[in-house]
Amino acid sequence: MEQMPSVGRIVHYVSHGTPPRSDGTQAFASECRAAIVTEVTVHPDADGTVGLAVLNPTGMFFNREVPHAEDKAAGDAEHPGGTWHWPERV
Repeated sequence: MEQMPSVGRIVHYVSHGTPPRSDGTQAFASECRAAIVTEVTVHPDADGTVGLAVLNPTGMFFNREVPHAEDKAAGDAEHPGGTWHWPERV
């Protein structure tokens, strides 16, 4: 990871979305949400694990021990749900 997370930094959190229905559709798809780092896990195995205050259109939620997932796997269209990454540069 080239950047290091610190308290107060803005990152993206990827929501899980709702479970797929029998027809394959979802009520709510997985999406990137703005989040503020509230804590940084400090131990050798943490590898970028942070606590986040996630900002949703309908409210906020707090999540601890959110893993980092900066690099998408080859061919993946999105980051996995329940992870955070640095905002894309536009």
